[in-house]
Amino acid sequence: MTDSLQHFLFENTPIRGNIVHLNHTYQQVLQHQILPLVLKQALGELMAASALLSATLKMDGAMVLQLQSKGALKLLVVECSSSLEMRATAKWSGEIADQSFLELIHNGQFVITLDPKQGEAYQGIVPIEGETIAEMLENYMQRSQQIDTSLWLHCDGENAAGMLLQKLPEQFEQDHFNQDQDAWNRVNHLADTLTNDELQNLSPEQLLTRLFFEEEVRLFDAKPTRFYCSCSKTKVSAMLRMLGVDEINSILAERENIEVNCDFCNKQYLFDAVDAAALFANEITINIGKSKH
Repeated sequence: MTDSLQHFLFENTPIRGNIVHLNHTYQQVLQHQILPLVLKQALGELMAASALLSATLKMDGAMVLQLQSKGALKLLVVECSSSLEMRATAKWSGEIADQSFLELIHNGQFVITLDPKQGEAYQGIVPIEGETIAEMLENYMQRSQQIDTSLWLHCDGENAAGMLLQKLPEQFEQDHFNQDQDAWNRVNHLADTLTNDELQNLSPEQLLTRLFFEEEVRLFDAKPTRFYCSCSKTKVSAMLRMLGVDEINSILAERENIEVNCDFCNKQYLFDAVDAAALFANEITINIGKSKH
């Protein structure tokens, strides 16, 4: 149950699913940032959702889920690789005390980016619809991907867990399975009896047995999840190059070093004038010798 995802399917139906538990993976994300409880819970739910959805893709790369808003909550973002390596962060403004998650969102949208290691990236953007992260993503999948998807997510601020059910496209269903017209509605009705306590504390075997004891379900081996931040000095250097020589010179004229902190892991990267000059070694010379007075 700890830091793992398991895939399952309902035999002779076009319905598949995933169950995920995030413990140390989630806690490592929280080690690098201080969040109000409501955002801890929301970020944990989005992390669980990203693992569940990423595991449905036949892609070598990463999925990025972003909830963007003009309210107090500005951004929730989770990146999950095809090998279930994850990082996440949140941005907000003002004081957050007793507000509900919905009260923090105003004029929001969901952005899902698929970034394969080979080939073009894909990005889908839809307005936020629903009262929970699960409902928002279900609506996204239906509206943007036309894939029937059901999600159950829970985070208590220390651990996160989730379950996904997904129906394969209708044409695939017609070509590969005997028609069981009621299967999708039936398994969703059974899954809706799931409690947060069961989702967090039952093993996948126990959970599937309790929910679907009359169904024929095949459970596959667990895959581990882990926290991993892909930031590096090389990537930060590339970002600074995009600012251009003039902007870099302007920053160094005011301070001794350029400081860049990773929002995901809080690692600090320092560039002095000599480091900055190396960024543009084949272009224009950086003003070296500036110091803070």
